[in-house]
Amino acid sequence: MPTLAALVRKSEAESTIDALQAEGVYDDERRVRERDADHLAVPVLTSPTETVVEDVIEQDDPEYRRIGLDSLLRDRGFTDGEIAAAPGSWAVVGDVILVAFGECERREAVGDALLDLHGEADTVLARHGISGETRQPDVEVVAGTGDTETVHHEHGTAYALDLSRVMFAPGNKAERAHMGEVVTPEETVLDMFAGVGYFTLPMARAGARVTAVEKNPEAFGYLSENAALNDVHDRVELLLGDCRDVVDARSGAANPRFDRVVMGYYDAYDYLDSALVSLAPGGIVHMHEATPEAELWDRPVGRLHEAAGAAGRTVDVVGRRRVKSHSEGVWHVVVDARVSGLDR
Repeated sequence: MPTLAALVRKSEAESTIDALQAEGVYDDERRVRERDADHLAVPVLTSPTETVVEDVIEQDDPEYRRIGLDSLLRDRGFTDGEIAAAPGSWAVVGDVILVAFGECERREAVGDALLDLHGEADTVLARHGISGETRQPDVEVVAGTGDTETVHHEHGTAYALDLSRVMFAPGNKAERAHMGEVVTPEETVLDMFAGVGYFTLPMARAGARVTAVEKNPEAFGYLSENAALNDVHDRVELLLGDCRDVVDARSGAANPRFDRVVMGYYDAYDYLDSALVSLAPGGIVHMHEATPEAELWDRPVGRLHEAAGAAGRTVDVVGRRRVKSHSEGVWHVVVDARVSGLDR
């Protein structure tokens, strides 16, 4: 039986691999290999019938993956202690691998091994955290070319960004997809903390009309680029500034309230007054929060009720989700609530 590989453009590699995996024809026992300056050879079990590729070729010299990072490190002389200290998880964003190295001392060697495991990637970044109100990432190049600018594809949405300059949370993938599924065509949405378009883009691609606000000029630049990249510039209004100032400036009869407000920020509760004044009666607010396990779900739900009461409105919780672990004993959660009544 021939060993097959699909030829795909490098610029489309991530989304094509996702599609091949969904179709069930991606061969994860072999490595993705470079075919030429513009193309990768992506291993497949059979010729795809649902995923568009440029060609399918036979491989005379297929290169099989190692079983995992541990095996690869052991083959490179790592001791059991060094392997235990190596990262157990990482994220591939476009052609960049993001890793929290923790106590690992041989970071460059581990980075080189990760590049061998992920042939579609060319840079490894150590993640040190996010700081400040503009969510500035602290990263360090540990292996590869050092190119931190990339285009990440996810559920059909393309995100252009520089991972050394703007934040991207790989663990929020399911929530980004969810927001693209819950909106309806032509509904109006206020995205109060838009970033590079994490939620704005999937919602606009689904047909919603989104007002996206971002105060970080660098993130805003990518937000604008991504609106064009995803061909949704006619359905998004992009505003640079603090979302509270934007809400204050737009308040009034000439600016009708939104059907939905998205608050994708851990301290979103501090902005609930602005969210509620922006929301139409019967509209939905999606409030994100980092909540200690012991306070689920009392704290975020309580904050919603308190803010609504102060605005003369009422809330009905219609959904709640754990997005991912934020830190030990703390969860990144989202509470969805329908808001009734008028705030003025």
